[in-house]
Amino acid sequence: MTIFKEKLDEEYVTTSEAKEILVDIEAERADDEDRDLRYELARAIEHVNRFAHLDAEESRELVEELTELDQIDVPTAVKIADLLPEDRTELRSVFAQERYSLDGDELDDVLNVVAKYA
Repeated sequence: MTIFKEKLDEEYVTTSEAKEILVDIEAERADDEDRDLRYELARAIEHVNRFAHLDAEESRELVEELTELDQIDVPTAVKIADLLPEDRTELRSVFAQERYSLDGDELDDVLNVVAKYA
């Protein structure tokens, strides 16, 4: 007998937004003395604390502004918001596995948007 899990919903969140969610969970678990912080949760909190550079509102604004550009979809915008690339080479690495690539002007447009937040 096989048990399948059905995906009910999917939402892309930036590392900064995940940090905000995990901070709430950590505070909730800290209030309950009987519940320990599981290893996976502790590692996830450590990860987001290390790699979240913007606050949740700024990262969501950056994603929204990036998705307004024609060539950027939501998953790519979230990846860019998490990495905050500083030059064309770093930005090209985001598009390395995509079926398309951006030309120089399009890369510069994306970098200009990122520069507002970095």
